[in-house]
Amino acid sequence: MNIGSEKLKNPFILAPMAGYTDATFRTLCFEAGAGLVVTEMVSAMGLLNKSENTFLLLQKNDNEKTAVQLFSNEPDVIADCVQLPELMGFCLIDINMGCPVPKIVNNGMGSALSLDLKLASKVIESAVLHTKKPITVKFRLGWDKNNINAVEFAKMCQDSGASAICVHGRTREQMYAGNADWSKIFEVKKSVSIPVIGNGDIFTANEAREKLEKYGVDGVAIARGAIGNPWIFAELTQTPFEQNRLKVITRHYEMMLKSFPASFVVPFMRKQLVYYLKRANIGRSVRAELSVINDYSVLMDKLQQAFAK
Repeated sequence: MNIGSEKLKNPFILAPMAGYTDATFRTLCFEAGAGLVVTEMVSAMGLLNKSENTFLLLQKNDNEKTAVQLFSNEPDVIADCVQLPELMGFCLIDINMGCPVPKIVNNGMGSALSLDLKLASKVIESAVLHTKKPITVKFRLGWDKNNINAVEFAKMCQDSGASAICVHGRTREQMYAGNADWSKIFEVKKSVSIPVIGNGDIFTANEAREKLEKYGVDGVAIARGAIGNPWIFAELTQTPFEQNRLKVITRHYEMMLKSFPASFVVPFMRKQLVYYLKRANIGRSVRAELSVINDYSVLMDKLQQAFAK
């Protein structure tokens, strides 16, 4: 799969997820076979303002094919941001125009840009003009069921210079509820010539393959289906990857501990750990017990016990 000048080894992409696609988890998914991994959503203004917490989101392994996802509704801000030296190591720059979260939308960013195609176009054009990196755009079907404009939005992205688009098959109104409408993603695919990546409701390798074949998309972006489950990429690509779940969980913690103190890592990893354990068929009561432990050594001992049963 090619996106502009970038060639991906396969069409299976780790979608950006705030609070989940940190550098460590991206490394595991890339090692498992993902063709592209994407950072958490990063504020373009935060980068320009030299926010330390924002810059932490740019941590990456140089051996991975990684896209950085930015959000902004200001063409001038995007223009300055894409030229930052800190973005040099990323192969693609993705612009988020689909986030449905109120604090983003209420500031005119994310999904709010589906209501202002002229402004959205200016943001994309500004990014394209100020970097040689391929620019991609992620967006939703529209604002709500009465305002579905994904085809029009896709054509605007293409005309504005985007090298590829990623379409989440829900409206902003749906947030993450209901079902993703892949028939509308298919309509988008038929309407443009640039690569179209589909996103939404992919929880198994079979579902990923089915979406590729049935809807003719160029790639699929896997989000919640990958949480606690880097193995989904190994299954899709036949990549050799450690099958012992406890070893992978332990390595996830150990890699994070190289960059952050245990006092941060343990609470940060709780949401990821719950998915790991659920997928390993660890019972709910044990998952609940492990999710409130604050001491790293105690947690590791309890994990050993849970997997020994």
